[in-house]
Amino acid sequence: MTTPANIPASAVGSTAVPDYTAIKQRQQATWASGDYTIVGTTLQIVGESLAEAVDLRADERVLDVAAGNGNATLAAARRYADVTSTDYVQALLDRGRRRAEAEGLSVRFEVADAESLPYEAGSFDVALSTFGVMFAPDQASAARELLRVVRPGGRIGLANWTPEGFIGRLFKTIGAHVPPPAGVRSPALWGAESHLVTLFGPKAQELRVQRRHFNFRYRSADHFLQVFRDYYGPTHKAFGALDPAGQAALSDDIRALLDELDVGGGRGLVVPSEYAEIVITVA
Repeated sequence: MTTPANIPASAVGSTAVPDYTAIKQRQQATWASGDYTIVGTTLQIVGESLAEAVDLRADERVLDVAAGNGNATLAAARRYADVTSTDYVQALLDRGRRRAEAEGLSVRFEVADAESLPYEAGSFDVALSTFGVMFAPDQASAARELLRVVRPGGRIGLANWTPEGFIGRLFKTIGAHVPPPAGVRSPALWGAESHLVTLFGPKAQELRVQRRHFNFRYRSADHFLQVFRDYYGPTHKAFGALDPAGQAALSDDIRALLDELDVGGGRGLVVPSEYAEIVITVA
């Protein structure tokens, strides 16, 4: 996952060598701030759709990478898979564990870095990630690790925000106020098919991309701003990094984006956000 400074596309062309260790330390602090589960649980439908897209079967060995509060984890466990849920933020794993316990689901929860997974090659039939692994700062390493831990013929299922969609544009808006570190590529690139082909290369025997939309539903633009400012780590940290004038300017820009994309017709805020649902068969 990521800090607001790691999100926007403005750093894609930089040639600077990033300090990935320092970046990940900042990321962990970002995603441990606020309370991501307030936003994350609203995205559960994405995990359910992804479990169907990879044609998940009972008793398959499933790894959820950068699992957050466990949306893909729970979707897989509900289908009787053998699930290991991982993230590098312990607090998020704890929330996922409580959700699993509430449903009586059996899941292993383990701290792990998406760029250096502590599992042997070919340990899993399926690897999943919903809006998680896309935020790993070393994108090539994260892709290699997904390919490594899944057996030949197994599947990788990803849900990634696209650069053109609402969240991709929100990241860019935040980046205009809190610039990213030099050399860090935009996470939204994981929503572009051409970039995925480059990342996964010939180890992807088949790569299928389906464009989907998730609708953010809130009472109003002000309600969205309040929730994302208080609970969503990237916006929470971005506002904390700005003085009052900067905070007001960021609020105005986010509100303008919401107003542009709102299809609620005055009956609550409804903002569709495009994401890519990706299924990769490992060679």
